[in-house]
Amino acid sequence: MTEYISPETLAVHAGRPPRDDPYHAHVAPIYQTSTFSFESVESGARAFAREEGGASHIYSRLNNPTGQALESAIAALEGRGVEAEVMALSFGSGMAAISTVMLAAAGGGRIVAQDALYGCTHDFLRDQAPGLGIQVTFVDTTSTEAVAEAIDTHDDVRMVFVETPANPTMRLCDLEAISGLAHQAGALLCADNTFATPYHQRPLVHGADLVVHSTTKYLNGHGTGVGGAAVGRDPELMDRIRTFRKNLGGIAGPFDCWLMLNGIRTLALRMERHAANAARIASWLDKHPAVLRVHYPGLASHPQHTLARRQMERGYGGMISFELEGGYDAGVRLMESVELCSLAVSLGTVDTLIQHPASMTHACIPEEQRRAAGISEGLVRLSVGIEHVDELIADLRRGLGHG
Repeated sequence: MTEYISPETLAVHAGRPPRDDPYHAHVAPIYQTSTFSFESVESGARAFAREEGGASHIYSRLNNPTGQALESAIAALEGRGVEAEVMALSFGSGMAAISTVMLAAAGGGRIVAQDALYGCTHDFLRDQAPGLGIQVTFVDTTSTEAVAEAIDTHDDVRMVFVETPANPTMRLCDLEAISGLAHQAGALLCADNTFATPYHQRPLVHGADLVVHSTTKYLNGHGTGVGGAAVGRDPELMDRIRTFRKNLGGIAGPFDCWLMLNGIRTLALRMERHAANAARIASWLDKHPAVLRVHYPGLASHPQHTLARRQMERGYGGMISFELEGGYDAGVRLMESVELCSLAVSLGTVDTLIQHPASMTHACIPEEQRRAAGISEGLVRLSVGIEHVDELIADLRRGLGHG
């Protein structure tokens, strides 16, 4: 797919069945099989030895044609503008991708991690990673000075891990600046690109070494499957991650891969509408008397709006968080008053989802740490869908009062 460079075309065509497909399938088939037979003992032996001429598939925990089609599509989207060949690996969930990447790339060393992270990522780094040989230092990665200080303080840093925009604070990290700091110390930069997607942001172009996704979210887009992905351009590193995936068993199943792949076909169209709706709603919320502040990179009032304009492409995504004047109680009233918005965790689906991070997705983070990371009791997270924006605003007005 190197002849196509637009995300619109890549989303539709990357990962299509090859031209020599004997059945000329128009849509990538689901290879719902656990194992593959060999034409001969020699073919099987060559496959296990990873030699040329061996069977292309062995066992679906190692790889599967449907999964490889998905990986090809994600690599094409994330790899736009990257000179080196970009590879992707599919996983059974976003957390499977994140934890496997961390173990494979930072095991025995230290991760400098963003302080405001998705709850389960923070939970893994705080509670499980140290017991698995990974030391962790949490810092405010919106400050390149804080990242530099953390790297200078420790001589065992192997990875800097960021989310940009962050979940749920919508803070941004300067990928180019942080990648420079990491590389000077011989460390990797890994960026979670779930919120922005490769349609709006390409971390590899800005210096990141690895990109991770919860493909459950925008890449699938319909809330029908659970999956994850890791993307990189260093063949040796990606092969190491692949080996860890094989032995930890975190690969995605064929059916979920097929769902993700078909969701990607409409990614460009959906992200256009998500971003347009979110921009309208963020502007409306920003003027509402019941709202203290709105966190959305597309607003000029966002403290990192200039960085967003430089680092994010084609818009600012469909995620908004905002703080209410009445705190937690006002958030409860809002979420129990809306009818069009669904009270549910997750994000990136075609319908609008609303939730309360402090009691839901980030409840596993101690309150003191949540507050330090900017996750207040009154913070509401909104995953803006593709419905008619006027009707979404009317639904939110029902819970917030007229404004």
